[in-house]
Amino acid sequence: MSLDVSRRNSICWCGCALLMFGFAAPPKAGAQAVPTQALSQSSGPTASSFQGSVAVGGVSPQPIDLSLDDAIQRGLKTNLGVILSGTQTAAARGQRMSHLQALLPSVDFKAQESVMQTDLPAEGLRIPGFPTIIGPFGFTDLRATLNWSLVDVTSLRNYLAARHNFAAAELSAQDARELVILTVGNAYLLALAEETRVTSVEAQVATAKISLDQAVANHQAGTAPMLDELRARVDYQSLEQQLIVARNGLEKDKLALARTIGLPLAQAFNLADKAPYAAFDQIDVEAAIRDAHANRKDLAAMVEATKAAEEQRKAATADRLPTVKFAGDYGDIGVNVRHSHGTGDAQGTLTVPVFEEFALRGEAQVAQSQLDTQRAQLSDMHAQVDADVRDALLDIASAQKQVEVARSSVDLAGEALSEAQQRYANGVSDNLAVSQAEQSLAVANDQYVASLYRHNMAKLSLARSLGAAQNYKSYLGGK
Repeated sequence: MSLDVSRRNSICWCGCALLMFGFAAPPKAGAQAVPTQALSQSSGPTASSFQGSVAVGGVSPQPIDLSLDDAIQRGLKTNLGVILSGTQTAAARGQRMSHLQALLPSVDFKAQESVMQTDLPAEGLRIPGFPTIIGPFGFTDLRATLNWSLVDVTSLRNYLAARHNFAAAELSAQDARELVILTVGNAYLLALAEETRVTSVEAQVATAKISLDQAVANHQAGTAPMLDELRARVDYQSLEQQLIVARNGLEKDKLALARTIGLPLAQAFNLADKAPYAAFDQIDVEAAIRDAHANRKDLAAMVEATKAAEEQRKAATADRLPTVKFAGDYGDIGVNVRHSHGTGDAQGTLTVPVFEEFALRGEAQVAQSQLDTQRAQLSDMHAQVDADVRDALLDIASAQKQVEVARSSVDLAGEALSEAQQRYANGVSDNLAVSQAEQSLAVANDQYVASLYRHNMAKLSLARSLGAAQNYKSYLGGK
């Protein structure tokens, strides 16, 4: 197994693990698979939103140290998914206020100054001896008008639906923050894994150089054939190529990390933290599922969206009910303000739909279909929450075993390489065993790096599935 294949396998695992949230974006070249959410509203953050950000700050000439905490805090402020969630919440707040106004009285004030002149023949009035032109004359009118829907059940239901939609948008914004933590954590851990691979390949290159120098010396001394030198040189150059690929992959992963946290792409930085490993304690699955149902913000947002659909369905039924509206005005009208008199008008209107059957039925059917869809999605979401927790726990258990096995394999492969080098140095065997041992050590190192990344990502995924991504430190620490 080559290093590139191992890296692709680790990325694919992350994408599959994150499918349990209902969203996963295909990884870009050299980048990480980034999870996002499927919001209940038609607009807002999309899959690609959480891969981007709004760059903030200038470029420092010196590399900066970036810890996982620093990266997450930056992401929570500048990630595009969080920003779009905030704008979506603001739009929902505006819609709620608009629907509220339909239930409140509307008061307007009008000041009017008029000058008129009338041509009576043009109006059809031809009276002998009567002037044909009247005017000019004018008047001043200062007036306030009041309009109020006293009984309007449809507007009330629409307002309640808008209020639930606003609550859903707020919960979705909170869920977006958890998704940013998972996204940034994934990007940071992937960059750490690539950095560890670079260090590992550099050590392998140094070891291969020692083996190459030894083979050259033995061949020049006549104690080893040319084949040993050629084999050692091929191994050394192959590792050099792998080191070039690994360094390029690290730079791409760091660019992807910078994109998610709003760091200028020209800013050089060092990863201040190292990939942690801590065995994860077993937890009560049923208790964890109950916690997930209570804490998942995406589930709570869907509950609110379902309530909004229920109110919309009731609003469609309420269209058949009569409405009662009041309209009135009071003002001062006269030749001018000093010579004027107060006047007013008041009227009540009762409106009853008589023959709008097809329109009312169509609106009710559309609202009912939307409600049925929302209820089905909510039912599926409850089941998905259960699956998310169980999948994450299974992934943690599997990855934890893989880490332990891979770590043992690295130790064994290192011992095998040391033994093969000693045998070759003592002239007991050729360097074929050394070459094979170096390849085995490279594979074991790759497997360890990939399994450690999978283990940490599985714990982050568990935190997300429980609605507790903000407590990522305790999960990475194994508690």
